[in-house]
Amino acid sequence: MSNNLSPSAQRVQLAIQELDLHCEVIELSGSTRTALEAAEAVGCDLGQIVKSLVFASVSSHQPILALVSGANRVNEQRLSAVFGEPVMKADGDFVRAQTGFAIGGVPPLGHTYQMKTFIDSDLMAFDRIWAAAGTPHALFSLTPAELLVMTHGEVANIS
Repeated sequence: MSNNLSPSAQRVQLAIQELDLHCEVIELSGSTRTALEAAEAVGCDLGQIVKSLVFASVSSHQPILALVSGANRVNEQRLSAVFGEPVMKADGDFVRAQTGFAIGGVPPLGHTYQMKTFIDSDLMAFDRIWAAAGTPHALFSLTPAELLVMTHGEVANIS
């Protein structure tokens, strides 16, 4: 693991290595906070960016992770239907408490708590995708199959 990574990015790299996956976290000088910034930074299609969005179930307040193609928006009605309960977008404090990361750098793994995860079916069409790695400057490249392994997510039409 590179000692040049920030502590949050190192935490993501360690979580990847613990799963015996071979993805490498990189930190860039420019921002990757938004999907568009991330796509421009690594020179990929906007759809290849994995947005990690945290929701909370309305009645039970369970955290839900939606991993969505950068070209798409979450359809909360569809997400509610696959989860089985109405959901709402989580605020920054809830996101940090559940994941251990701030909005703009939430990775698909390495969270403080396990949460039910749904993966946008559109991400499965790409050979390579890019996900946040703990900071608004860190990313890593992976395959959709690796995303399934690291998240145990359910592929669904949530956009």
